[in-house]
Amino acid sequence: MKMRRKISGHILRSAAYALFLSVGFIAASAAFQSPNKWYKSVVATSSYGDMVKSPSQVRVLSFTERVAYQRIIEDVYWRHRIWPKENANPKPSLDAVMSQGQLENKVTDYLQKSQTLEDYSQQPITTEQLQAEMDRMAQHTKRPEVLRELFAALGNDPFVIVECLARPLLAERLLTHSATEQVRQASGSYQQVAVATGDYSLPSISDDGECTDDTWTATTTANAPVGRDGHTAVWTGSEMIVWGGFGRLVGYSNTGGRYNPSTDSWVATSLTNAPTARDGHTAVWTGSEMIVWGGEAGNATCCQYFNTGGRYNPSTNTWTATSTTNAPAARFSHTAIWTGSEMIVWGGVIENPNPPFVTNTGGRYNPSTDTWTVTSTTNVPTARSLPTAVWTGSEMIVWGGFGHGYYNSGGRYNPSTDSWIATSRTKAPLVFNHTAVWTGSEMVIWGRNYAGSTGGRYNPETDSWAVTGAVNAPTAREGHTAIWTGSEMIVWGGSRTSDYHYLKSGGRYDPVNDSWTATSTANAPTARYRHTAVWTGTEMIVWGGYGITRLNTGGRYCAPGLPAQLGNISTRAFVQTSDNVVIGGFIVQGSAPKKVIIRAIGPELGGPPYNVPGALADPTLELHDATGALIASNDNWHETIIGGIITGQQWVDILNSGYAPADGRESAIIADLPAGNYTAILRGVNNTTGVALVEVYDLGE
Repeated sequence: MKMRRKISGHILRSAAYALFLSVGFIAASAAFQSPNKWYKSVVATSSYGDMVKSPSQVRVLSFTERVAYQRIIEDVYWRHRIWPKENANPKPSLDAVMSQGQLENKVTDYLQKSQTLEDYSQQPITTEQLQAEMDRMAQHTKRPEVLRELFAALGNDPFVIVECLARPLLAERLLTHSATEQVRQASGSYQQVAVATGDYSLPSISDDGECTDDTWTATTTANAPVGRDGHTAVWTGSEMIVWGGFGRLVGYSNTGGRYNPSTDSWVATSLTNAPTARDGHTAVWTGSEMIVWGGEAGNATCCQYFNTGGRYNPSTNTWTATSTTNAPAARFSHTAIWTGSEMIVWGGVIENPNPPFVTNTGGRYNPSTDTWTVTSTTNVPTARSLPTAVWTGSEMIVWGGFGHGYYNSGGRYNPSTDSWIATSRTKAPLVFNHTAVWTGSEMVIWGRNYAGSTGGRYNPETDSWAVTGAVNAPTAREGHTAIWTGSEMIVWGGSRTSDYHYLKSGGRYDPVNDSWTATSTANAPTARYRHTAVWTGTEMIVWGGYGITRLNTGGRYCAPGLPAQLGNISTRAFVQTSDNVVIGGFIVQGSAPKKVIIRAIGPELGGPPYNVPGALADPTLELHDATGALIASNDNWHETIIGGIITGQQWVDILNSGYAPADGRESAIIADLPAGNYTAILRGVNNTTGVALVEVYDLGE
C-alpha cells in the first residue's frame, strides 16, 4: 500500500496470527478500569454482584467501598492531570501523591455534607435530585470523553455513579461553607454506610460537548466562585483552578474554585491555611500543585504587599505555605514561570518604604525543599512592573513592562548559570499592557501602542525580532488574555483603549503564515477585561473579569486546529502472550527525519461505536530500530518513560498533536525518526490478552 508523507508500511507476522493492514483513525470514547490493585479486592469481595438486582431493592455502600470507588475516580483524573514537559522526573503514580487516608478524608467530607443537609437543613438529598444531577452531568458535560471514562470506571452502574460521583458534587453545591463548618464543629459522626433506594437510569452522554471549531459554550455558574477580577487560573489537565483577586461585594479574596468541564461543575477550594486575600499575585502549575505567590491588598488609605504564598494540592484540597526565608521582597504586578523544578519570580512593584517603586530583583523557589535562591542582578533588565515571562526549556525570557515609561527591552535568564543576557532591541516593537506566549521556538507578544494594536515574534536562537502582521488583527486593547494552542496564539477580551469599552472579540494568530483570523462572537461570554484564560488541549476556557460589574461567568472556546496530515498505518489483531503479540513494521523514507506518533490502542475499541468484544484492557508499546534495538517504550501515554530516543516528557506534545489516545491506559510515543525501517510491538500488561490496534501517523507538514 502506498502511504502519503513518505511512510510506507509492511507487516511482520507473529508466531500464530496473520495481521492485516488498514488505513483509518480510531476516535472513540473509552471505557476505563484502573489497573491499580489495592482496591480491587475490596470491590471484588463486596456485594457489588448481588447489588445489581431489581431497581427498587435497597442497596448498601460501605465506607470501605466508597473509598475504593473514590480511588477509581481519582485515578481517572490523575491520568488526565498534566505533568509539565519541563519536569525532569517521570510522572509519579497516584499512590505517590494521594494516600489512602486522604481518600478516606474525601469520602468523609461528602458524607458529612450530606448529613448536614439532612440534620441541620432538614433537606436530605433525594433520589430525584441524584438522578437529576447525573442527567445534568451527562447532558452538559464539556468533555464527554472523560465523563464516559468515569462512568465506565464505575462499571456504568447508575447507583454507584449517583452515590460516588453525583452525591459529592450535589452536596457541595447545596451547602454553604458555614453550614458545613457547623456540622463539623458540632459532631464528628456521620453514617459510614449509606442505604438508598431508587430506580436510577443511566443517561446517554451528550455529544453536544464535543469540540466544534470557532464556537463558544458557556460554563456553569452553579456553585461558581463569587465574581472577581485580578485573579489567577491554571489548567491541571482535568480542572481549571481559579484563585484570589478582587471579588464583587467581598473585596480582596482568598477564595477560589475548581472547574471540571467533564461534569460541568465547580468545587470550592479550601480556606484552611489558604494564603491571605490578595490580587496582583501569580500562579504556576507544577504537575501536582498550584503555587501562588506575592500580590497586594489594602483599603482606602493604605496597602499591603506580600512575599508569602501557598502550594495548593487539588487532589487533597489542601494548602501548604511557602517559606519566607530568603524570599524576594514583597511585591505585586510581577511575573512567574515554572521551569520543571522551580518557580522563578521577577520584577514587579515593591514598597521601599513609601511610595512603592519597581524592582528588577527576583527569586527561584524550589517546592521540593521549600527554599528560595536569589536571582542575579548582574546584566539584569531595567526594573519594571507588568513584564511578561515565558519559559523556553532552558531560559526565562522577560520582556516589556512599565517603569519610567513603557519598555521594549528584556532579558534571558539562565537558572543553571544564574546569568542574564539582554534581548535585542533591533526591530523590537513598543507595546503597552501586552501578553506573551511561547511557541516552542519563538516568543510572540501582542498588545497596543499609540498607533493601535501591534506585536512581534522574538527568536532567542538568532536574537532577532519580526513584526506580527496587522491585517485582520484585533482592535487595540489592554487587560486581554492570550494562550498558545500548539499552532496558534488566541487573544481575547480586554478593554478598548480609545474609550475603555469592554470587548468580547478576539483573534487567532498563525505565526507560520503571519496571519490573523477573528474569533466568533456568537454565544461568546459577556465583554470583559482582567479575566483569565487557560488552554485545555482543544479549548480555551475564559472566566471572571470586570465588565460593568465583576463577573463569575465564563466560556469555552473551541479551537482544535487542523489535524495532522497523515500517512497512516493501522494493524489490528488478537494479542496473546510470549511471542504471540502484535508486530507492526513501517518504513520512513526520504532525506529528512519524520515526526510520527505511534499508538497502542485497546480499551477504546471496546466502547461505542466499535464495541469490539474482548478488547485488550491495558496495552504497552515498544519501538525498535532496524537492528532490533529498543529505542523507545511506553505504558500509559500520560506517563513518559525516559530512555533511548525519548529525553523529555511527552504528555503535552501528545495532547497537542490532536491524536492523544482516548483512554489513559493506552500508549503513545512521539518521535523524530530518520529514514529507515522500524518495528512497533504491542503487548498486554502482565501478559493479558485481547484485541488491540497499533498505529503510526505522520505529524510532519
